[in-house]
Amino acid sequence: MTKVLCDIYKSRNKEETYLYVSRKDGLERVPEELLEHFGKPELTMTMIITPEKNLARAEAEKVLDALEEKGFYLQMPPARETYMLDLFCKLDKE
Repeated sequence: MTKVLCDIYKSRNKEETYLYVSRKDGLERVPEELLEHFGKPELTMTMIITPEKNLARAEAEKVLDALEEKGFYLQMPPARETYMLDLFCKLDKE
């Protein structure tokens, strides 16, 4: 797959969670169970994705492969690197 016109939706239920789908397929290939957890999709942008495209939190080739194989790519929030700091601050307040 060389390039895809892609719609990117954000979740109203899960912060920093995004769903990439091809414009031609839309949400048709996304499993119903995923949409239930994702919540009502809110379109954030439409873009052409190519293998060379720089994306903020995803690798373009992985997105393109997932779109071809599954019909969607789910971008989850980044891992929390400050988890230990959060625990320390919480303990410090107690």
